Amino acid sequence: MSEKEQKELEAVERKKKQDSTSSSPDDKNTEKIDTTIDEEELESYSNTRKLTGWVKYVFTVIAVIGAIFHLYILNLNPIDPWVFRSTHLVFGTVLTLMLYPGWRSKSNKVPIIDWVLIALSIYIGYYIFANLNQLIFRVGVAPTDMDVLIALAGLLLVFEITRRTSGWVLPIIAMIFVAYVFAGPYLPGILEHSGYSVERFVTYIYSLNGVFGVTLDVSSKYIILFIIFGAFLQKSGVGQYFINVAFAIAGRLRGGPAKVAIISSGLMGMINGTSAGNVVATGSLTIPLMKKTGYQPKFAAATEATASAGGQILPPIMGAGAFLMAEITGIKYSEIIIAATIPAILYFVSVYFMVDFEAIKRGMKGLSRAQLPRFKYIIQKIYLFFPVFLLIFLLVSGKSVILAGTMGIISCFVLSLFSKETRMGLKSVLEAFELGMRDALQLVSIVACAGVIVGVIALTGVGQRFSTMLLTIADNNMFLALVFAMAISILLGMGMPTTAAYAVAASTIAPGLINIGLEPLYAHMFVFYYAVISAITPPVALAAFAGAGIAGTNPMKTGVKAFQLGLAAFIVPFVFIYSPELLLQSDDTFNIVIAVITALIGVYLLAAAVQGWFFGKRALWYTRMLLLAASLLFIWTGFITDFIGIGVVLLVVAIQKLFTNSNPPYSKQEAQAGAG
Repeated sequence: MSEKEQKELEAVERKKKQDSTSSSPDDKNTEKIDTTIDEEELESYSNTRKLTGWVKYVFTVIAVIGAIFHLYILNLNPIDPWVFRSTHLVFGTVLTLMLYPGWRSKSNKVPIIDWVLIALSIYIGYYIFANLNQLIFRVGVAPTDMDVLIALAGLLLVFEITRRTSGWVLPIIAMIFVAYVFAGPYLPGILEHSGYSVERFVTYIYSLNGVFGVTLDVSSKYIILFIIFGAFLQKSGVGQYFINVAFAIAGRLRGGPAKVAIISSGLMGMINGTSAGNVVATGSLTIPLMKKTGYQPKFAAATEATASAGGQILPPIMGAGAFLMAEITGIKYSEIIIAATIPAILYFVSVYFMVDFEAIKRGMKGLSRAQLPRFKYIIQKIYLFFPVFLLIFLLVSGKSVILAGTMGIISCFVLSLFSKETRMGLKSVLEAFELGMRDALQLVSIVACAGVIVGVIALTGVGQRFSTMLLTIADNNMFLALVFAMAISILLGMGMPTTAAYAVAASTIAPGLINIGLEPLYAHMFVFYYAVISAITPPVALAAFAGAGIAGTNPMKTGVKAFQLGLAAFIVPFVFIYSPELLLQSDDTFNIVIAVITALIGVYLLAAAVQGWFFGKRALWYTRMLLLAASLLFIWTGFITDFIGIGVVLLVVAIQKLFTNSNPPYSKQEAQAGAG
């Protein structure tokens, strides 16, 4: 775990100690639940400076100008891609160096070295702008000494801002790929290549072939746009309304706060773009509530982590992954989000059943009506859903992503004017622009660093070598190839945010699956899923670790529990490869309907198997194995497997009815014994 993550978890640990003493169990059914997320509280979880004085004003001015610049260029005045992307990176670098300290320090002052690096980043951006016409022809071929120095300094800055925002994992992985460029002549077998000079390498990578390639293209056009959209959702009250709706819908159900977490974290994670970041944002509210309701700390943390990770696979935004996939594959954005719909539903339904069974086992109840937002308020403010409905309508109807995102931002502002409590004045609009740029900093650095890896893969041809290795290991056996691809995608994604994890997997693993015979949509959706769930896969489950910090429980045990709760995500990708109906890639509507219904039954049985509860009783180990087998039979599309699954379920029902004693909910002693 990086120093940044450790500090975040320490801060969260201090906060949870405060939460644990703020109220007693006796008042949990009478106190009003505050569903507001405190922005200052969230800032305390992050490893950032608390800027003050003139530095704070400078940061705000730069951030606001950066946000307006992006919206202006995207909508009104397109410029050269290299200039636009380099300016995008300059804004990200300058703001990151101001906001994120380079080392542990109690001081919030920006040191002189950071001001020097800020000046250097601005000069690098100017150099690219001033020498654009010449750079296009000489980078990677015949660079000048100044070209090499600028590229080398730019690469080091990319590694530094990534280290500051996300820790050491991604920079180290990128450096390993860089080392491969120079070690190629000395490596055996398929890893061998002729090698490259330092001059050719750094100028090739610090160009449209690497850092400023497809990953930063997506960041400058789509990621920044939708993060600003998310900031306007938050400042206009729409984001808070989502959370209130989640409480109104699920708060009174048994184990209500956990179901609220599934809904709210899924919606916010879809826009947020980072699983761990969303855990900290919404988990600071939902995890303490789950603990008060009676969930084990590790279960509460795991539920939040699993739901937040699931937001990355939830259409229409998919944490920016859908935009990146569309850019890499050339597949229409609308086709991607349509294909992703059913697998996402199966994932969240599975998690819902998991927490429901846990609530049944522990005899939990929901929150009282007095604790929840008033239904009258929810109805009165239902128009706040309009920005999201407008966004979905524009995207599905074929309008450009940029137009849809921009109209979403404008609609948030307009709708906020309808109510005094949400009305956005000039100050709120400027704060939304600043918040959008602030929230984008981590992703800007991540995709720039991922661009280094993608560039190395393109330069050395190692991606094709991975494809060859995939074919060799699998020996043209599709299932073995998929297992291998799953393992590598998860391994590459461990410790990395989703966007970077997918970018690397899409460059190394997906081409091999396509060469075996998979359609590009299937191959990329497959590796994307495993890049996402690497955030809840031990031993490096970043989202689960963040949740564990808030809950005050063991991170590794939380990671294991999150893995169990998200088990459907490990199974469904294999199924949709063999069953195109789950990706809505079939012309037979009847088969699609049957496939979806049986898959829903399957994830219900999967939850029963994992939680050990079925037919109103605790399931013994052998009935759990039967339930697991039945769940796989139902999820797998086919009438024969469905009928076999029905037979297995009937057998389990008979066993539960005849041979299993009726079990009451867990006692307090059992609950305490299982607490993590």
